[in-house]
Amino acid sequence: MCGIVGYIGHQDAKDILLKGLEKLEYRGYDSAGIAVMNENGVHVFKEKGRIADLREVVDSNVSTTKGIGHTRWATHGEPSCRNAHPHQSANKRFTIVHNGVIENYEQLKKEYLEGVELLSDTDTEIIVQLISKFVEEGLSVEAAFSKTLTLLHGSYAIGLLDEQDADTIYVAKNKSPLLVGVGLGFNVIASDAMAMLQVTDQFVELMDKEMVIVTKDDITIKELDGKVVEREPYTAELDASDIEKGTYPHYMLKEIDEQPLVMRKIIQNYQDESGDLTIDPAIINAINEADRLYIIACGTSYHAGLVGKQMFEKMAKVPVEVHVASEFSYNMPLLSEKPLFIFISQSGETADSRAVLVQTKEMGYKALTITNVPGSTLSREADYTLLLHAGPEIAVASTKAYTAQMAVLTILASVVGKAKGQLGDFQVVKELGIVANAMEALCDDKDRFEMIAREYLSVTRNCFFIGRSIDYYVCLEGALKLKEISYIQAEGFAGGELKHGTIALIEEGTPVIALATQEDVNLSIRGNVKEVAARGAHTCIISMQGLEQEGDAYVLPEINPMLTPLISVVPLQLISYYASLHRGCDVDKPRNLAKSVTVE
Repeated sequence: MCGIVGYIGHQDAKDILLKGLEKLEYRGYDSAGIAVMNENGVHVFKEKGRIADLREVVDSNVSTTKGIGHTRWATHGEPSCRNAHPHQSANKRFTIVHNGVIENYEQLKKEYLEGVELLSDTDTEIIVQLISKFVEEGLSVEAAFSKTLTLLHGSYAIGLLDEQDADTIYVAKNKSPLLVGVGLGFNVIASDAMAMLQVTDQFVELMDKEMVIVTKDDITIKELDGKVVEREPYTAELDASDIEKGTYPHYMLKEIDEQPLVMRKIIQNYQDESGDLTIDPAIINAINEADRLYIIACGTSYHAGLVGKQMFEKMAKVPVEVHVASEFSYNMPLLSEKPLFIFISQSGETADSRAVLVQTKEMGYKALTITNVPGSTLSREADYTLLLHAGPEIAVASTKAYTAQMAVLTILASVVGKAKGQLGDFQVVKELGIVANAMEALCDDKDRFEMIAREYLSVTRNCFFIGRSIDYYVCLEGALKLKEISYIQAEGFAGGELKHGTIALIEEGTPVIALATQEDVNLSIRGNVKEVAARGAHTCIISMQGLEQEGDAYVLPEINPMLTPLISVVPLQLISYYASLHRGCDVDKPRNLAKSVTVE
């Protein structure tokens, strides 16, 4: 979850590190720190809270051209200055930043570090103390680093300074994301390329269980047995303007507004020269050869997968199961004979999903990753990849990536369905174009959604979202959005389930937001609304043109009923945004969360 950076070169390292950490703050913001090195030794600055808090304690008078930095999402040990990275060895010679989880740190502590006083509650400190111990026993720094890495069970991305070596940053990776950026007379490390776009767009991917010796003029990649690996850099195809807020007060609002453009970009990227939608034939063959698709995802991506299931089963007549990644590894269902696994992950680094991918690869099954990040871990390790083309998503609460996931799943299902002769006269390009226009209209109606947020969510402690059929899946996502950024206890339910227990929670004034976009269940969901209203609920119906009734709070533009999740979620995103704003919450960086979940 955490983010790490490093720089070695000729420029002032402090500002480069701090700016890099600001770009990585989406990965965790419980605490932050940097360690910089000059002729006077290593200087460590760290603070609980955000990068802005860290800036206050960094001594601007320290001149340095080498350093490492870290922004933390706490796994072991509470958020505090004491547990903030960087951590140092007992003799202060070695300084480390780390992203990941060391699963066997207790065992390593007992076996190797009896008598060593640990200053933090983190698993990270174990790593730096081990390196120091092995060096004291006579190993070279590189050998001690390599030996330590072989002992670690779990995930890590590491940057290490040696006070006695002004020319080197030691780097290693296993399961956690890490890149090395290369420049003229300098080199950098970063969890994400966007952290170091300020100085370079040339990056080298690292593979699991590799270590790197980084100097200002060179990088040397080695496997843990010492074998040198040659790998050419690639150009990070990121527009620096894409990772700035511009005139927007929050990234989330910017990313909501980008959704119509993302729809059009997706259509464009998946069209051939004749304007027909196209998918890599190898992917289509893999789906046609499978007797069942297993969609694996977490959080918002899981909700997109539920909608994707509907698309595949209705458009392509392919049976689909959707599973929460964190449960699948430990409680795997009975699989079909010829499964194909589809992993949905915005970042392509989700640890829970990767665990399933590793497990299913060992079983000999093929996998497709749908991700927003080319070259991500899931993308590299799967057999096939489909990109979202949504551009960088910075806000922790996912918006444009969610609608992009549903759009790409729709395109994939439609191409498979067309190949099988199942699609009929459904014109996906035309319908997605209508969706983009509808999204635009909704984004232009922010004032109305702010009023709804004020009316229904200003003082409440809880909220229910209800829907039937495909609307139910959107309600799950709407509830998640509200929970994660406004801290209002919210739940999404199938409308008919309320009377099976949950309606007991309805009190006078309880907000209930209902979606009514499907003709076949329009009357039944409205009946459910009447049931909760009779018990005092404050009801809000969002319907679709052609199905609206007097008293509906908002009427969506008419689109193909199968594609309504792409637009019905937009009001829920905006309502959640304004609810968070009015409550004084940090919209882009909600408490206890991080954007990319790289630990199990």
